[in-house]
Amino acid sequence: MTRLFAAVVAALVLAVTAPALAASPSSPRGLGPPGDLVADDVSFRGGGGLVLHGSVISPRGGSAGRPGLVLVHGAGTGTPREKLMAEAVAFARQGLTVLVYDKRSEGYSFFERSYADLAEDALGAVGVLRRQPGVDPAKVGIWGFSEGGWVAPIAAAKSSDVSFLILVGANGLQPLRQQVWAVASGLRKAGVGGPLVDLTVPKLYRVVADGGMFPEPYFDPAPVVGRVRQPVLGVWGVHDLLTPPRESPPLLAAALEAGGNGHYTFRFFPDADHAAHLTPDGGVTRLPELAPGYAELVGDWVTDVTSGRPPATQVSGPAPVQPEDTTPVPPPAWWESAWAQLAALVLFLVAFGGYPVTALVRRMRGRRPSTAPARAARVVSAGGLVTIFGAFAFLVHQVMTGGKLAAPGPVVVDRPLVWLALQALAAVTVVATVLTAARWRRSIPVGEKVRLGLLIGGGVAFVPWALSWGLLLP
Repeated sequence: MTRLFAAVVAALVLAVTAPALAASPSSPRGLGPPGDLVADDVSFRGGGGLVLHGSVISPRGGSAGRPGLVLVHGAGTGTPREKLMAEAVAFARQGLTVLVYDKRSEGYSFFERSYADLAEDALGAVGVLRRQPGVDPAKVGIWGFSEGGWVAPIAAAKSSDVSFLILVGANGLQPLRQQVWAVASGLRKAGVGGPLVDLTVPKLYRVVADGGMFPEPYFDPAPVVGRVRQPVLGVWGVHDLLTPPRESPPLLAAALEAGGNGHYTFRFFPDADHAAHLTPDGGVTRLPELAPGYAELVGDWVTDVTSGRPPATQVSGPAPVQPEDTTPVPPPAWWESAWAQLAALVLFLVAFGGYPVTALVRRMRGRRPSTAPARAARVVSAGGLVTIFGAFAFLVHQVMTGGKLAAPGPVVVDRPLVWLALQALAAVTVVATVLTAARWRRSIPVGEKVRLGLLIGGGVAFVPWALSWGLLLP
């Protein structure tokens, strides 16, 4: 049942906020490489023996002994290879042979994924690229974007066939913590603040994760990165709104240093977003063009490290923009768990929904009510139901649009106008509960006392629930 509750919430949240988990940069689908490059289709086996398909992009007439580069997608189910064609073309023009493949959909969804399986997919691609004509098998590395920044180090730490590692928009934080920060940042950028951002968004994701519907929520990348022995190139856009660009690089550097790996180069690109593409508005809009110098950096760096000249530790570029720090997102206490939230919803459905349902049943049976229905009781019933399910619907919508950095609509006193209206309705529901309780104390028929008592019980339980979700907080 907890999985059912979490699925209802998570299906809405993750289906659209998966881009906040870092969907791959977009490029037109169905476009092959330009005339100065050649493409060959390949197939290989990934994790669990799954057959995957991809394309090998190479310079036309390139010299033998070329380095090879496998591109690993960011989050997204079954992401096609065309999503990374801009990167593949840019890197191939730097003299690399690039393999880009369609991401798996089997065993991967909004609610299910295994970074270990994805790493096996990447290693399967490394194996086939090492056998391509013109590629030096000792010079093949992996490029991992966003979610791929969690995946690629697993592959590199596992196999000596990987000679170098490139990370773009990579995270040094747990996925759940990163996701909450990304969504909160999107809402803050739209002018939203207060409990909705600081309390409600983290609570929603904690409940979803507790219900088992947020895959790999507490994956810790540090131990894996600490086992990487290959040279590492890390790239971040200064205006990364999906990965905390100020916090992640030092965490990754610390993990590399702890493992004794001092061969890493970190570069920050100005006017660039999460995918190191140009952005005209601080990371909200992604342009098709890569940041100037990004492809050249990759080509030169790969040439150096595969020629036996791994660079010393270097961090360069303008300071990234990250106004807000991330905060820990621990598992919920039992009263905040998915079980508790499901129980609360059932209680509210019975308590608030039972009042009008019993009235309807009486009317259908031709029984006239023994007392006139109280207006306050009607307000408790309607207000409670509208507030609870309206808040969930609105919250999920705001989280979705916040994760995609879209405007949440009119904002009044640092919260969306609709959320403010729901907060007002929650307060009205509490007041109506008090008035209904006063009526319950009067001399009314026993049947009506039971009916109102259940409604009042729901109203009483509604108070701590609404407080915990920020609906009754200023």
